Amino acid sequence: MKLHQNPRPTTPLVTGFGDGYLQIGDRRLTRTLVLGPGTLLEDWGSGNLDDLKPDDFAQLIPLSVQILLLGTGPVQRFPKPALLRPLIDAGIGVEVMDTLAAARTYNILVAEGRSVAAVLMQPDVAP
Repeated sequence: MKLHQNPRPTTPLVTGFGDGYLQIGDRRLTRTLVLGPGTLLEDWGSGNLDDLKPDDFAQLIPLSVQILLLGTGPVQRFPKPALLRPLIDAGIGVEVMDTLAAARTYNILVAEGRSVAAVLMQPDVAP
């Protein structure tokens, strides 16, 4: 499914999605990724929320955003609060939702000029 065009060319947007992938610009990505102002981190962390550590989220603090959207895969799963503690301590608000909802919300907030980043988790699949 195709979404909309990017009103801010330096900020990557989710331009489409399908079974097992997110499209960023003209690239199809199948692994967990991070989007933010001028940032696309491919193959970030794990596709399993239970395998992530607080340090994984601490490395996102330099993105200097006000909001981080956490897309937890095909269903919304709430992480343990300790996992997000580095972001909370840095004053970054965190919203948790399923990955497709996070992708759509991210695009909307970017279009509004908001200071936002998104972790979009894709389940790990065997090669």
